[in-house]
Amino acid sequence: MVHVRSVLQNLCSALLLLAAGTEALKFDIQAGSGHDSLSRRCIRNFVAKDMLVVVTAIVDGYKGDGMQLNMHIMDAAGNEYGKPKDIAGEQRTVFTSHADAAFDVCFENILTGNKYVQNPNRHVELDIDIGADAKDWAAVQASEKLKPVETELRRIEEMVGEIVNEMDYLRQREQKLRDTNESTNNRVKWFGFLTTFVLVGLWGWQIMYLRAYFRSKHLI
Repeated sequence: MVHVRSVLQNLCSALLLLAAGTEALKFDIQAGSGHDSLSRRCIRNFVAKDMLVVVTAIVDGYKGDGMQLNMHIMDAAGNEYGKPKDIAGEQRTVFTSHADAAFDVCFENILTGNKYVQNPNRHVELDIDIGADAKDWAAVQASEKLKPVETELRRIEEMVGEIVNEMDYLRQREQKLRDTNESTNNRVKWFGFLTTFVLVGLWGWQIMYLRAYFRSKHLI
């Protein structure tokens, strides 16, 4: 019991450090036709089913500056979660995932051609919050009248629960892969036995055929 409590304390401390050390992803996108690699940028992340996701993008520039920055959020299962066009300033998209799958947040910066652009680049700050990190804990604290320590403990509890669920998901996938490997090994084994029996039967048939042939020719 003491060992389990120590593990949980270390895990919670690690979560707090990770939560405190996370920063938004910052990058620049060069404007172009939208179909070339320089004017497109995609960020991929994995999310479990029925998880709350908040995607926040802060883009410099302004609408009508000769560039049009579009964003597209889509997962590997084909579900679309947002496709805002010509974004500038802060753009926030909130959705609940429909499947256990990776999702992509893609940006494309297109030159509109309606004015000259001296520096055809847009600077993007992207922040993706999933699960407990995506909740508005200030609103939860206000609505439930919680103390700051209680709010932080609630957040850590949900984060630990998400980690446990993810470990269960990985364990189920590992079990499924193990079952698939065992099934494949059994099929290969029986296929090997069948191939051996066929070759032995063919070898016996060849011997009987050659013996009958030589006898018919009075060679033996």
